[in-house]
Amino acid sequence: MAVTIRPVRTDDHADWLGLFTAYARFYRQDLSPETARIVWDWIHDPANPFWADLAIDGAGTAVGLVQYQLIHRSLGGSMTCYLSDLFTAPHARGLGAGRALIDHVRGFARDRGLPGVRWLTAEDNTTARALYDSYAPASGFILYTLPS
Repeated sequence: MAVTIRPVRTDDHADWLGLFTAYARFYRQDLSPETARIVWDWIHDPANPFWADLAIDGAGTAVGLVQYQLIHRSLGGSMTCYLSDLFTAPHARGLGAGRALIDHVRGFARDRGLPGVRWLTAEDNTTARALYDSYAPASGFILYTLPS
């Protein structure tokens, strides 16, 4: 599937919200209207280093979403790109949209002289992991999440 990757625009709200809501549902999360509004505002705040892009198929349909940001990497003494969210519509999985989105973020990092791109996924996300493993083996790190 040939896709075009482009930044989320203000007139993309419905497409973005549909993909972001499906992403949250995939991870068994409830996406509240308030959270969706906050993330939408991050995307459109030029002072906030948070970006979102859509994969658009040949028919003009948004079939994928990627959101990413910069984070400090203390052991490397540099910033790196953190791919926060990656989602492709179920009908577009395995057709190249996910790879195009990852490659787009890699290009973003490379263009800014960043050393790389990092992300997390669920251990049982086997479909996505097959794609991710084609880039590099899993890092072996384990994520812990604690309430404040």
